[in-house]
Amino acid sequence: MVRRVVGWLMTNPANLAPAYSQRLDAILAASPALAALADHVRAFATILCELRGRELEGWMNAIDADKQPALASFVRGLRQDLDAVTAGLTLPWNSGAVEGHVNRIKMIKRQIFGRAKPDLLRKRILLSN
Repeated sequence: MVRRVVGWLMTNPANLAPAYSQRLDAILAASPALAALADHVRAFATILCELRGRELEGWMNAIDADKQPALASFVRGLRQDLDAVTAGLTLPWNSGAVEGHVNRIKMIKRQIFGRAKPDLLRKRILLSN
């Protein structure tokens, strides 16, 4: 049940089925602490999805003021490299295409491990485009 509730919290409320939305509302009404946590999670999701990185510092201050232990270590990690996190949540560029190519190369490498020499790996990588 816990995983299901976490899934509901991580889902955009507009995309949540009405039955699940009602159950989540009942759970949040029974637990003010969980309701506050849900608000913070949804606020972060908005910052993430809408590239509002400049609002991150205010969000982190709200976490600190609310004394949310579930998010405190997450906020500490964000603060360790705040400039990079803010840039990642503000700028429209990402490394998704590069990560996809790296994943593809690793898959090919695993497929031929122990069966061929590096020259075949090179040919398979160059010819798989």
